[in-house]
Amino acid sequence: MTATELLAAYERGELSPVQATESVLDRIEAADGPLNAFCLVDRDTALAQARASEERRRRGEPLGLLDGVPASIKDLLLTKGWPTLRGSLSVAADREWGEDAPCVARMREQGAVLVGKTTTPEFGWKGVTDNPLTGVTRNPWDPATTSGGSSGGSAAAVAAGMAPLSVGTDGGGSVRIPAAFCGVFGLKPTYGRIPLYPASPFGTLAHAGPMTRTVEDAALLMDVLTRPDPRDWSALEPPAGSYRAAVADALTAGALGGLRIAYAPTLGGAPVDPEVAERVRAVAGLLAGLGADVEEGGKADPGLTDPVAAYHTLWFAGAARVVEHLTPEQFARLDPGLQDVCRQGAEMTALDYLGAVDERMALGVHMGRFHETYDLLLTPTLPIPAFEAGVEVPPGGPHTRWTGWTPFTYPFNLTQQPAATVPCGTTAAGLPVGAQLVAARHRDALVLRASAVLHESLREAGVVDTGVVDAGVVGAGPVG
Repeated sequence: MTATELLAAYERGELSPVQATESVLDRIEAADGPLNAFCLVDRDTALAQARASEERRRRGEPLGLLDGVPASIKDLLLTKGWPTLRGSLSVAADREWGEDAPCVARMREQGAVLVGKTTTPEFGWKGVTDNPLTGVTRNPWDPATTSGGSSGGSAAAVAAGMAPLSVGTDGGGSVRIPAAFCGVFGLKPTYGRIPLYPASPFGTLAHAGPMTRTVEDAALLMDVLTRPDPRDWSALEPPAGSYRAAVADALTAGALGGLRIAYAPTLGGAPVDPEVAERVRAVAGLLAGLGADVEEGGKADPGLTDPVAAYHTLWFAGAARVVEHLTPEQFARLDPGLQDVCRQGAEMTALDYLGAVDERMALGVHMGRFHETYDLLLTPTLPIPAFEAGVEVPPGGPHTRWTGWTPFTYPFNLTQQPAATVPCGTTAAGLPVGAQLVAARHRDALVLRASAVLHESLREAGVVDTGVVDAGVVGAGPVG
């Protein structure tokens, strides 16, 4: 069941938080073996939280919006009482873990049942999920393929029914990449919309975001995660309204009349797999059928040149900063790819960094002007379906770094815009495809509203399903 369905069942007295949590924990035990989505599961603590929630509900005093809903947390976010090892052999587990990150604190305050922590590549550095500490995380649709990254554990967990809610982070696509590969919904909000602490070494590229099977669940989670936290000096003011209410209104209307949407089948000429292109083009047609004014070509093409060099400067310098304190022996035990980018980052100068910032600001200005004309930009989330698990780039391809096959995601970390991936079908091999919707900064509610109407229309058409994936069965698809 989705989080929204669970909460309704609790209200009707048809289901208890303990039953739901036991079911989720049993699902993790049964399904996570071939997937490796969790690096920590705490059954006793989760059940204790569920019993406390059940007692509150018995008294008619639910704690908050998520009371009794099982959820997982990416292992880059501090979680009180559990180690946050960030996929690295260099982080000592035997220390006091006494503080929650803002996301985790808000979820606890609203009564979520935290069942465990999900896997990440080491320090979240790449777009697939494997690390020296816990190994390779795999895709529920086909465990021979990658779940994507860096929030790959969260995406696999949500897709396979191992708790309906998860929180990931996104510094270059790390929510959207795995959500697209695993066939779930993922949102990277406007930078600062969700408070973060400690500050990311990747600076203002880094966002947190919800990962769910439905847009309604993501809106629910956004109403929780966007609440203020004094530890993030760069956070935005909390939103004036409710994202859940905005999504509910959009679904009631069921149409997108008045929206002007630019459809870009590619950005900067990046090649796109024909099956992916076909699925996303169908989304453009569906959006037009829902009343939106969809344009392709001409002014509707944002005319971006690939900002990968600027992105690498900012990302690699941040990675070098992450490991700066390590001894030579610890550095030698890092993921070899991470070692490589850290060496490059350590050689970059302040002038290199400031030059990348200049390019980033120019890109932000360009997209700000673009959105004066267009409410939304539609692109593929990724140009390819999921590939072999355990490697950074598709074997035999032209790419040397993960950014080579993610040209549609990291530009919008540079610009800090809200961007979501909506599952929009599968390839002939049964692997999910995602469509990306991007809006101007601060228009997170618009992205959620449009995503909700699109997702519901795709569901009604039988193109997607909000059921869970039968982990371990190749091409199994949703099983309800």
